[in-house]
Amino acid sequence: MPDTELGRRERDVLALERRTFPSPGIKERAIREDLGMSPVHYYQLLNALLDDPRALAADPVTVNRLRRVREGRREER
Repeated sequence: MPDTELGRRERDVLALERRTFPSPGIKERAIREDLGMSPVHYYQLLNALLDDPRALAADPVTVNRLRRVREGRREER
């Protein structure tokens, strides 16, 4: 796999972020069941993906949306 492409797990994380969930509990269940990882690990991986140019190239709409959310939360602090 070339260094310019995301791995399967990274693509799956971005795909899960494109989905909508009626509540956080349902999203956490999907993280555990669909991806087989803890929510803490998921959010660590997601945060790293937001700074990865490969993720931006693979899914610019999702990555830019999540970057705006992250920046908004940082500004609130």
